Amino acid sequence: MAGAHDDLTALRQHIDSLDDQILDLVNERARLAEGVARAKAQRVQAAEVYRPEREAEVLRRLTERNDGPLSAEQVTVLFREIMSACRALQQPLTVAFLGPRGTFTEEAASKHFGHGTGTAPLATIGAVFREVESGAAHYGVVPVENSSEGVVSHTLDRFLDSELAIVGEVELRIHHALAMQAERFTAVERVYSHQQGLSQCRAWLETHLPNAERLPVASTAEAAQRAAADPAAAAIASEAAAGLYGVPIRQARIEDRHGNTTRFLVLGYRSPAPSGRDKTSLVVSSANRTGLLFQLLEPLAANGIDMTRIESRPSPQAGIWEYVFFIDVLGHHRDPVLAEALEQVRERASLFRILGSYPRAI
Repeated sequence: MAGAHDDLTALRQHIDSLDDQILDLVNERARLAEGVARAKAQRVQAAEVYRPEREAEVLRRLTERNDGPLSAEQVTVLFREIMSACRALQQPLTVAFLGPRGTFTEEAASKHFGHGTGTAPLATIGAVFREVESGAAHYGVVPVENSSEGVVSHTLDRFLDSELAIVGEVELRIHHALAMQAERFTAVERVYSHQQGLSQCRAWLETHLPNAERLPVASTAEAAQRAAADPAAAAIASEAAAGLYGVPIRQARIEDRHGNTTRFLVLGYRSPAPSGRDKTSLVVSSANRTGLLFQLLEPLAANGIDMTRIESRPSPQAGIWEYVFFIDVLGHHRDPVLAEALEQVRERASLFRILGSYPRAI
């Protein structure tokens, strides 16, 4: 027994020693970050402090050389927080997101920027755009598509009358929980959630709460707030939202598809430089004619460009049954091959705008 105790003591002492070294190294990194801020003090702006391409390169390098036992995801989370804290020493940033507190969008903002960044919850996607456009927030985070339910149309539509660029993307695995005050499912008369939350848990609800009324609200966080005040109600929300609003979780991970993922966009004013693993988003349109879509897309295929997504939306300026197309392709618009392909698309389109080139989600 004494030998085992001695071994445990030695291990803990070694851990303490490593913790001291880690603390010293993190503070040294922070001092270097302060030095960077002083070196560019005359021109420091949010776009100088937050460099998506640089952060993506650092995280990719670290995960590639990681030998474990920490997973790549754990390494990414750890170093995002270190970068977030060091970034805050250079200039505090404010990130607007689709609120209220406890939404998946807040979780996505924290995943991307870390907890050293200030956040501002707003009631609508349009309000997030306006907050960044006005300069009240440096960046914004909004949802754009879900793997189960498809595109968030309001986000796409808002790009048509905004000068903002896409400067990053976040992919977040969505896990829904059933939170309620009651201890038995039979006591539940109504279930609150965002419409997508209700849709993503449809089969589970039909099996376990077939007689409960399903009531859509603005967000899963609002659903948790309502369930906190209504003993006959349940909420489909994140575990974070349930904890924030004090509603016990009665069943975790009730989503019908366990690969359920939502993609979020980071909004700003300037596309970052190439990171080596990028994506470009654009919106194009032209007068309706035979073979229109083929003509717009043909340069991408001819140049070997990988298109990852296309969505059509009614054009707000053109006549009935005329559309604009939102397209995502792999690569940065400065890459020579992609630049040539995009120029050919531009020549064929009446509307052509690059919404942004940015590092792909890590």
